Amino acid sequence: MPTWVAPYADGPLATQVVVPGSKSATARALVLAALATGPGTVAGGLVARDCDLMKGALRALGTGIDDSDPDRWVVTPADELRPGARIDCGLAGTVARFVPPLAATIDGTTRFHGDEAASARPMAPLLDGLVQCGAEVLGSSLPFQVTGPVTGGEVDIDASGSSQLVSGLLLAGARFPRGLRLRHVGRDPVPSAPYVALTVAALRRRGVGVTPPGPDEWWVPPSPVAATDEVVPPDLMNAAAFLAAAVVTGGRVTVAGWPETRGLPGTEVPDVLAAFGATSELGPDGLTVSHPGGGRDGVDLDLRDSAELTPVVAALMALAHSPSRLRGVAHVRGHETDRLAALAAGLRGLGAEVTEHHDGLDVVPRRLTGGVWRCHADHRLAHAGALLGLAVRGVALDDVASTSKTMPTFPAVWTGMLA
Repeated sequence: MPTWVAPYADGPLATQVVVPGSKSATARALVLAALATGPGTVAGGLVARDCDLMKGALRALGTGIDDSDPDRWVVTPADELRPGARIDCGLAGTVARFVPPLAATIDGTTRFHGDEAASARPMAPLLDGLVQCGAEVLGSSLPFQVTGPVTGGEVDIDASGSSQLVSGLLLAGARFPRGLRLRHVGRDPVPSAPYVALTVAALRRRGVGVTPPGPDEWWVPPSPVAATDEVVPPDLMNAAAFLAAAVVTGGRVTVAGWPETRGLPGTEVPDVLAAFGATSELGPDGLTVSHPGGGRDGVDLDLRDSAELTPVVAALMALAHSPSRLRGVAHVRGHETDRLAALAAGLRGLGAEVTEHHDGLDVVPRRLTGGVWRCHADHRLAHAGALLGLAVRGVALDDVASTSKTMPTFPAVWTGMLA
């Protein structure tokens, strides 16, 4: 595959960008639509590999999904989910963690496989949770198989490796005959808490009364999942790279469709960019992030609840004028790749001084030079490489196609942003 040389910015940007729908919200909308009491629609859903894999998984279980209109999909739940399916998870954590609990409600066996790198993603706590609910499970990581049906009940898991371990169980909990009382018993907190809140909100919109009996605890009663029409918001985490481009170039970037209310994953992006000297304004055209240019001081950031921003923040740290510390993100070692190790190696390859810690990075900026930026089949690492290329000539991404995971149009939109 040929490399993609990231475009260099000759001056400050002044542009507006439209990003596609949220992968996270799309995945939750599809799963709940498949569990609903009747047909519903998903409008504005993301068209990308992860969501195609999710649709393929749900279709294999018997769900009808008519996506002939790319802007409005009609989802028709199966009268009974179908046993015997073979599910391709690709490298999608949402498929690997959200679909097995659905499969566990079936009287039969479902087999799961994925890309080679997916076998390293944390799965064991979720699969153990299904065993506690009454399922039979063979394997502790991809590939594995799940045989139901479950009964539900009380489940204790260590979800410190990923918030998706919690969300996956919660999404199907209402279909367990005894419901689900889920407790996180790990020493470390559940990371990326806004994503659990996104799951709870999605369930409540469909009439499922999720309650928190105590800290790190959720009760999902057995109940119907109401059919409804969902509208997917923009992917604010995809927007982060574009907004960060304003910081790198000392310019102004507007992302259309930014929500007025906080709480969605990604609404904290302006706060993170403010640490690098950016200002933001929400107006009728969307969210505008501006940076005055000149020096960008180093920062000390704990991104436990915003770990998806790690690659973008690491790139900004490498372009700052003083040392930075990034911490609280040990769990990103279990994402599409070990993101901390990959970022450390990639930034060193361009000339930065990087010290890798178990939960973060210390970055000392040096004069960076161009070179090959390895994406490790990880869309967020590709975003980081593109950002670095705005300020450093000759940064060549070895796999810009990895951005198709959540934004197939990324290379064209990124290049167009500079035009």
